[in-house]
Amino acid sequence: MSKTASRFAFVSSGTADANAALESLSARYGQASVEEAGIVVALGGDGFLLQTLRETMSTGKKVYGMNRGTIGFLMNEYRASGLTGRIAAAVAETIRPLEMQAVTAEGETISALAINEVALWRQSYQTAKIRITVDGQERLEELHCDGVMIATPAGSTAYNLSAHGPILPLDAPLLALTPVSPFRPRPGRGARGCQKAKLPLDNYEAENRPGSSPPPPPPRQPG
Repeated sequence: MSKTASRFAFVSSGTADANAALESLSARYGQASVEEAGIVVALGGDGFLLQTLRETMSTGKKVYGMNRGTIGFLMNEYRASGLTGRIAAAVAETIRPLEMQAVTAEGETISALAINEVALWRQSYQTAKIRITVDGQERLEELHCDGVMIATPAGSTAYNLSAHGPILPLDAPLLALTPVSPFRPRPGRGARGCQKAKLPLDNYEAENRPGSSPPPPPPRQPG
């Protein structure tokens, strides 16, 4: 292992537990900058791991997560000892981001990469009306909901899970397509799709029922 590859950059989510772990590990193994390190060790929960993956996406850095958060589906168990051996024995997973292309009401195309999910949200007090197509074939003519998200396996334990979407194994060649607060049709528990599929989400009545990517929608009016 090269000198650079053996250097660690410990990064913390900022909680008390994560900061204490960062201090302990830095004292034991040394601390390099993210730019100088071969391996970035993320200390926090799943959300912080996804944030770290996004921030290092184009650098080629390896990221190793240890759970100092709440649930940590994606994280390894935290132990201060034996870190070098644990990382050497770890099975690497390649995280493939989603590529999003959004067309605005003015016809502008916006592109972005997403580690966890992309979503289309309503931006008015009315539900969104969304048509779902998979690889050119219409799968649902009209879904009334607060929004729809498409999650990667890495992101399936984040907001997708809180919206009752399926948890996907990291190595599964699948995407989770999950409605948020579906009104019609019911039940709307979502579906799984091929990781290579093209999944257009078309927003009906965009002038009266505008939609966007995050932030989440405003609360509905009573009644």
